Amino acid sequence: MVRRRAALRGGALIVAALTAMTLAPVEARAATGTIGQRETVCSDDLFVRTQPNGAWMGTLYRGQTFLVEGPRSGGYVYGFAYGHVNRRGWVQDGWFC
Repeated sequence: MVRRRAALRGGALIVAALTAMTLAPVEARAATGTIGQRETVCSDDLFVRTQPNGAWMGTLYRGQTFLVEGPRSGGYVYGFAYGHVNRRGWVQDGWFC
């Protein structure tokens, strides 16, 4: 009887764990920007730089937008950062929804 209760409790724990994993929120996957498109930032923050991997000049936050104008260089893309940045610069590509 004791073993059966332990087995039932163990089974209930497994079911609870699987249910929790199934209902857990799924992180949105980021995508590369499309040249000519105004893309939405998917990361918590995205630095706008003067050149690829250059000096910081502002930060875009999740939900703000960036017009991808091109070109691409070393994992960065050039364009216009809307919002409080409101200027052209480079951002790391691959962080758009």
